[in-house]
Amino acid sequence: MDREEMEKVIERKQASVWLEAARRFAPLAMGYIPVGLAYGVLAQKSGLSVWNTVLMSVFVYAGSSQLIAVAMFAVGASAMSIIAATFIVNLRHLLMSAALTPYLKKWKLSELAAFSFEMTDETFALHSARFSEGDMDRRLTFCINLLAHSVWVAASFAGALAGSGIPDVEPLGMDFVLPAMFIALLAMQAKNGLHWLVAGFSGLVSVVLLQAGFEQWSVILATVLGATLGAGVMAWNNR
Repeated sequence: MDREEMEKVIERKQASVWLEAARRFAPLAMGYIPVGLAYGVLAQKSGLSVWNTVLMSVFVYAGSSQLIAVAMFAVGASAMSIIAATFIVNLRHLLMSAALTPYLKKWKLSELAAFSFEMTDETFALHSARFSEGDMDRRLTFCINLLAHSVWVAASFAGALAGSGIPDVEPLGMDFVLPAMFIALLAMQAKNGLHWLVAGFSGLVSVVLLQAGFEQWSVILATVLGATLGAGVMAWNNR
């Protein structure tokens, strides 16, 4: 095989990886686009410029944290308050990273850094399902992450541009898109009754903690308690 044929083979392989990444990411895009649009609109309403809105999506790239940040920005919260709030909200990524550690032991430090930067709740769910099935294709992993990040940035940009023409996003029902997407991801990951028990218990505990005033810590504490319950039930069944 000469050099020209070799280059064509490589191009075909690269194209197939991108197509596969698009196929895997397509269901998540239906959630990314409306939430990204909603973030862009809210950021514009909060007084952020179009470019500040887009740059936050490029460098922060955390939907829930960005929505919290623009809400705090709108009420004049200090920079330290916004940083502290988003840091606490994103502490759940420590638990997500711990769950993926067994699959990433052979990755280079640079690969881990790139993967960590673009890991979101949605891509975590997608990749954890892939990795558990033995699919460890790194090129596909990074293509999926890059697609997800690009769609999020583009949706944020479109939302910021359209913000001046949309007086209120609540009547559009966009606030329901994010929970609906997480419910769909949960349904994809739950394989048995124990998974549903842990999910239901964690959701219930999270609501109770939220009503009790643990607004920033409710998800993290509920996740830890739910994981403890799941580990306890598994240990009991394996005695």
